[in-house]
Amino acid sequence: MQELILLRHAEAQPATGDGDHDRSLSPRGEQEALAAGRWLASHGARPDRVLCSPSLRTRRTAELAMRALVPDAAIGLADEVYEATPGELLALLDQHADARCVLLVGHNPGIERLVALLVEGRSDEFRGMPPAGLAVLHLQGALEPGNARLDAFWSP
Repeated sequence: MQELILLRHAEAQPATGDGDHDRSLSPRGEQEALAAGRWLASHGARPDRVLCSPSLRTRRTAELAMRALVPDAAIGLADEVYEATPGELLALLDQHADARCVLLVGHNPGIERLVALLVEGRSDEFRGMPPAGLAVLHLQGALEPGNARLDAFWSP
């Protein structure tokens, strides 16, 4: 893997009795997800694999963002992304090391801590990842702590 794009889900509706897993995007979140896709497209992003938490808000974020990139792209659902630690996300990404560029759509704090771990070498150095925030990382060799360069950060 040469490039890793981390995308936090866009703004979601508040939790209700349906539970956290089934929260949908807010109208603002729908626009944020579309904007994230447009930003990726304008910067030449071409993920050859998309991994996504199975929650409703992450699936919808991935679908809307991918409209601007590859409208009919397959989005792989990965149960382990939901409530994942940086270590669990690294283990998942290791299974997809054959891909040139992976787009991972997930949740905080796992996403923001993974950025910190890969760039800074420590997961307690995170600085926050807003809804629909994107981090584009260039891997400098193996997928290991401190072995990535943050090429771009964007938020709506």
